[in-house]
Amino acid sequence: MTPTLSSSRLHLAHWLKAGVLSLAVSYAVQGWSAPVGQEEKAAPAEQPAAVAEQKEEAPLGKLPLEELRTFTEVMQRIKNSYVEDVDDKTLLENAIKGMLTGLDPHSAYLKPDDFKDLEISTSGQFGGLGIEVGTEDGFIKVISPIDDTPAQKAGIQPGDLIIKLDGTSVKGMTLSDSVDKMRGKAGEPIKLTIIREGTAKPLDIVVKRAIIKVQSVKSKMLEEGYGYIRLSQFQADSDKEVVEHIGKLKKKHKGSLNGLVLDLRNNPGGVLQAAVGVVDAFIKEGLIVYTEGRIANAHLSFSAEDDDPSEGVPLVVMINGGSASASEIVAGALQDHHRAVLLGTQSFGKGSVQTVLPLSIDNEKGLKLTTALYYTPEGRSIQAEGIKPDIFVPRAKVTPIESTSSFKEADLQGHLDNGNGKDDKKKQASRAKQAKQEKAEESLAESDYQLSQALNVLKGLHIGAVREKANSNKAKTVTVKTVTAKSED
Repeated sequence: MTPTLSSSRLHLAHWLKAGVLSLAVSYAVQGWSAPVGQEEKAAPAEQPAAVAEQKEEAPLGKLPLEELRTFTEVMQRIKNSYVEDVDDKTLLENAIKGMLTGLDPHSAYLKPDDFKDLEISTSGQFGGLGIEVGTEDGFIKVISPIDDTPAQKAGIQPGDLIIKLDGTSVKGMTLSDSVDKMRGKAGEPIKLTIIREGTAKPLDIVVKRAIIKVQSVKSKMLEEGYGYIRLSQFQADSDKEVVEHIGKLKKKHKGSLNGLVLDLRNNPGGVLQAAVGVVDAFIKEGLIVYTEGRIANAHLSFSAEDDDPSEGVPLVVMINGGSASASEIVAGALQDHHRAVLLGTQSFGKGSVQTVLPLSIDNEKGLKLTTALYYTPEGRSIQAEGIKPDIFVPRAKVTPIESTSSFKEADLQGHLDNGNGKDDKKKQASRAKQAKQEKAEESLAESDYQLSQALNVLKGLHIGAVREKANSNKAKTVTVKTVTAKSED
């Protein structure tokens, strides 16, 4: 099974004693079951990932008696005075939940009911709304909508705070309770009440649940010689797909590219090995990512293999506030290796590792516990910091200014010829091609300003590389001439 990095999914993996058979269940914030593989725990192949087996339990130490007395008294008062009768089992389970949710937004108590959501985790097909979320100030915060899903089509945006689900406030709900409320049959609508930065009043957005099929990798040519790869989430084979798409783009341009954009905007994460593989597709050597924690299994590292399918093509990686977890590992590694220019806005900052720990007294229950942090090759922690782009380009709308006059020297009757020797037909064809390209660039700037800027940066990198090569060849030619001249003497 494959470890994953998903900023908003809760996963339960139960390993039998033999360590051979495993069950994985994920209940995701997409609306109901959103399979994305196993938990965010990487491990060597010979060891079961996502489960830290500690041979020796750490000593409990001295228990704080005063706090235990307080706990006992609170529990007794609830039993005696609460408006409804509450049994001890419910109170103790709620206490366990609170103990874990009080640690961080990603730790959780996992009950047997979680196995009901058992699905193949990396299939890229699931039901729900198509949003990745976390928690903030007691509300549900949208990390990112997934491409081509009901949430994206309905206009849900990264950073939206969901305050109500079908009119019911989510304040005080656990993340899993909110997820339960968002679950439902395909076709059933749910009303999300959200607060969005820059809007005066809450917005009500109705989203219809659906069976969602996610195509994690897409590609196209932005312009002749300049390729674009969109990676919406990291599934099991996403790294192989990225390599395939690089090959397809090369074929479209005489076997090589002038530049490539890797778009990780609103990518919430996914399979760790896929993230490592994507970085490995662009570098030949060096550390990609490592983790550090308190338990032995928390110390892991991944390095590149000696291969570069990209062949050193100039690379721009796009990130934003919806880029989380595995996306941040890729962006951070490529930035540290000086392999890519990062463009966009600061990423989400989800750099913690969650490990599933089955309970010895009841192996159908477990803990999803934060056990380590991710670090980039240069030792930067991603957690609560994120990755800062090299070039800050916010999301924006561009309104082109109409030129007061498109009349040029060449349009004047009787203008002097430039002496380049081109006939009128060739000149007209060249001008038509240039006008078409300018129109396409203007259209891209209007539809996706960040991507248009990424393309401009790529062009600059390509022009710089071409000129550097030309100057290097020129210097070699001068050297050869000098040496030849001296030899003749």
